[in-house]
Amino acid sequence: MPDNRFPPGFLWGTATSAYQIEGATNEDGRGESIWDRFATTPGKTRNGETGDIACDHYHRYQTDIALMRELGANAYRFSIAWPRIIPSGTGAINEKGLDFYDRLVDALLESGIQPVPTLYHWDLPQPLEDRGGWTNRDTANAFAEYTHAVSCRLGDRVERWITHNEPWCASWLGYGYGEHAPGRHDRRDALAAAHTILLSHGRAMEVIRQTAPDAKVGITLDLYGVVPASREDDDLAAARFYDGYRNRWFLDAVFRGVYPPDVVEIFGDAVPAIEPGDMSLISRPIDFLGINYYSRHVVESGPDGQPFAQKPDNGQYTAIGWEVFPDALHDVLVRVQREYDPPAIFVTENGAAYLDTRTHDGAVRDPERWAYIERHLNAGAQAIAGGVKLEGYFAWSLLDNFEWARGYSNRFGLVYVDYPTLERIPKSSFSRYREFIARHKTTPLAASAS
Repeated sequence: MPDNRFPPGFLWGTATSAYQIEGATNEDGRGESIWDRFATTPGKTRNGETGDIACDHYHRYQTDIALMRELGANAYRFSIAWPRIIPSGTGAINEKGLDFYDRLVDALLESGIQPVPTLYHWDLPQPLEDRGGWTNRDTANAFAEYTHAVSCRLGDRVERWITHNEPWCASWLGYGYGEHAPGRHDRRDALAAAHTILLSHGRAMEVIRQTAPDAKVGITLDLYGVVPASREDDDLAAARFYDGYRNRWFLDAVFRGVYPPDVVEIFGDAVPAIEPGDMSLISRPIDFLGINYYSRHVVESGPDGQPFAQKPDNGQYTAIGWEVFPDALHDVLVRVQREYDPPAIFVTENGAAYLDTRTHDGAVRDPERWAYIERHLNAGAQAIAGGVKLEGYFAWSLLDNFEWARGYSNRFGLVYVDYPTLERIPKSSFSRYREFIARHKTTPLAASAS
């Protein structure tokens, strides 16, 4: 790939989230989150595994920053744990929680790495869930209060903020399908949660515009390439609905201030009441869109008429069962740029899970992961060549970590974590990504203009 395929100032990074790596769930005043409660509920996670220790990043963050520096990353996307900042969800601020992220941000900047914090990556304080969680509109106000506390402390050093990670997962997996915390099974709850999450995004943007007016603010959506399994009318209709509630529901709300009418009609009276001003708040202009991409979905109409994502027989799959299909990332990027025209786009997550093991010499060789990442980087470069305003790429993930209900069974990291000892071992994909970054990293825009 030619060295000029990525624009000056392109962000090369990795991504993590608080509950998946930090551990220290009972230290320095941190409160209980919905994932603390969910993971300790029998049968909810693989082997009852929790994030109580995870990668112990809370105590080992300097080691992990040294790994990023070795990688050559110039940006790091992480999330802030709401229960560390305001343990009860509202009210008293826990200064020790803010102190941790103060130290983390300072250490990143000292290493020449831009901090890109996500305010919410699924760890809602349990006291808020006890009052209805994301189905309660008041939670949007609580999120604004939390955002104010964090942005006032860190806003002088953080250039880019992400309000939410994957609202679809937080709402549907948490409230609709019960696969994630808090484990509810109700379509009405999922739709209500999605609406409140989007409201809180709008409220958070208002806050950051006031507390850090020079910062850029966006949201991260998990988007899929959706294609019908055939050209039959029922498969076409199933794919359109699937794309509607997975992709367009959030894209249309954020960029157009509406929910897609065809999907609203299908959901009917399960759609929550939309109050005056809601959609204008949700659709306040963002500075960038984060896109998490892992796979495509080939959709057919199931026996009950509901959309069903099939697994093509000739597909290539990761250990988690997700199809490897880089062309769909290109298509998603091009589509979003063409139909919604965000000012900038970042691939905020992209990676693959494989069953990594250490060999007799202690090394971890994962050529499949690097092949996955390189092919998706190439898809991103092709999208840039076609006019997409892609300005950064964050590989998921820096470290092997707690993968939610799957526990520690799936490894996504560029760095292998030996969980009994918490030793970090860079995999071969780490070295290949480092070489790729070194070849393609360019002078920042501000410097190149001088």
